[in-house]
Amino acid sequence: MTLPSVLLLLFAVFSSAGGQIMLKHGMKGAAAAAGRDGGSVALRAAGSPWVVFGLLVFAVSALAWMTTLAKVPLSVAYPFNALGYLLIVLAGATVLHERTSLWTWGGSLLVVVGLITVMAGQQG
Repeated sequence: MTLPSVLLLLFAVFSSAGGQIMLKHGMKGAAAAAGRDGGSVALRAAGSPWVVFGLLVFAVSALAWMTTLAKVPLSVAYPFNALGYLLIVLAGATVLHERTSLWTWGGSLLVVVGLITVMAGQQG
């Protein structure tokens, strides 16, 4: 795999995770506002800058992912989505202050080991 392909793949994964974190933050705020002041969560979300920007970032990540799939075998590209899972768990714990259990961290470690295993298999 070439360096530009790896960078594109990492951009797709990181931007997808970033978009998801923005969406979660925006939806949390929209739900809180709707619960406090009434109204529709969907309408509150539609007016939330975090939700709108999160959707835009997620759309960019989808374009990057499609471009990646044109250049990288699916058997290599798809395991990188596991890296996105780890990024979301880390961001959920640090940025959104969500509680994570030891089981979550253990499972995340296994995901990373799986990704390393897949990538090591590509070298041989």
